[in-house]
Amino acid sequence: MYCVTGLTREERAYQYVLTHATPGDPDSILETFDEWCNKVEFISNIGPKKGKILDRLLMEQSPLTVLELGAHCGYSTVRIARSLPLGARLYSIEMDQRNAAIAEKIIRLAGFDDDTLIVNPSDEVIPRLHSEYKLEKLDFVFMDHWKKCYLPDLQMLEGSGLLGKGSMVLADNVLFPGAPKFLRYLRKCGLYEWKIHRATLEYSKGIRDGMAELVYQGIQ
Repeated sequence: MYCVTGLTREERAYQYVLTHATPGDPDSILETFDEWCNKVEFISNIGPKKGKILDRLLMEQSPLTVLELGAHCGYSTVRIARSLPLGARLYSIEMDQRNAAIAEKIIRLAGFDDDTLIVNPSDEVIPRLHSEYKLEKLDFVFMDHWKKCYLPDLQMLEGSGLLGKGSMVLADNVLFPGAPKFLRYLRKCGLYEWKIHRATLEYSKGIRDGMAELVYQGIQ
């Protein structure tokens, strides 16, 4: 979506964050993002309410290896990075080059220099995580990319051997816009203990949404 300035809404949000947030302060950057999305223009970040669920799970799990599918413009990447224990590694995948360029700037603006941003479709990157990035096991996966990719990407992660017993997957927007095939698979496959965290769509009050929390149990 473009307006007369020729900037995307993500780029407009970035300009606002750049001029209003405190560099090196992740909380300030997230709050400024939220301000823009609440008052000016909707962007499908996880937002502050569902973000608190993500924060809590990361604090409880203390994961050392995290994969984010769908960095978008870096909001959730910063949210995840600030909650990770010392020595943890975050790998974020974003297929849209223009959004990835913004995400890169937002992540650096927040002061996170060690996180890896991979600009490619998830189905091309997941099979290479072991060979190219030397990943042995993922402790935590956050899914917030194309909803139709949730199921094939989850199955690809299972097939790659990167999910171990206790690995957690958190998938956003499973009720709106929804990921019915993904939820149907969870009900049938028997590989996960899972539940839905009910919430409303980010930056809105009336649209019901939810996040699916999955804990991998392995082949029974």
